[in-house]
Amino acid sequence: MITNNIQDISINDRLQLVEDIWDSIAADQKILQLTDEQKIEIDRRLDAYLSDGYKGREADEVIADIRKRL
Repeated sequence: MITNNIQDISINDRLQLVEDIWDSIAADQKILQLTDEQKIEIDRRLDAYLSDGYKGREADEVIADIRKRL
């Protein structure tokens, strides 16, 4: 059945459609080009990460903090 209303499609089918679209984007991501500004920002963030020595926190600790706030 062809429909013009997305609400006529079941939630499961819509979720599957979103997953399929996302997978197709991920498969084609190599053709997406970063702008020069994006490359500069990525390099800046990587340099900051490497120079500050802080490697972050364990996931369990972060999750515990989030749960405390809920």
